[in-house]
Amino acid sequence: MTLTRSDRLLVWLLRIIGGVELCAIPFVFFPWSWMNAVHNQGLGLGELPNAPIVDYMARSLSALYAVHGALVVRLSWDVVRFRPLIQFLGGLHILLGLVILGIDVSAGWPLWWILGEGPGIALGGGLIVLLTQKASTPAGPPD
Repeated sequence: MTLTRSDRLLVWLLRIIGGVELCAIPFVFFPWSWMNAVHNQGLGLGELPNAPIVDYMARSLSALYAVHGALVVRLSWDVVRFRPLIQFLGGLHILLGLVILGIDVSAGWPLWWILGEGPGIALGGGLIVLLTQKASTPAGPPD
């Protein structure tokens, strides 16, 4: 089946989003000193608190990002078949972006972080929804 232009753009958008999220895999395994260096020198956010809950949250969130990224990449392999799920995922990303924006503001993150994270997630979700709506190839019946 020939994909529409919107479908091809959707494939690449999903692969970019998923690929970026898969970059979280190393952080599941990084030594604490490396994560602290990224937090402190790389991001300029100061010392990363050395506490079990911080270690757990950093590693489990990285693992969750990686799982989500793998799913998003997998969905890109058949955007026609998975269009309803992809469109739902796009809507969830819009909502998640707004929630993350509120969390970032409430937590007092730097402005560059606030403007980049939540709005970026919401924008990606909006593009996913737009591209799934623009595609003219019909989705097949559910399995």
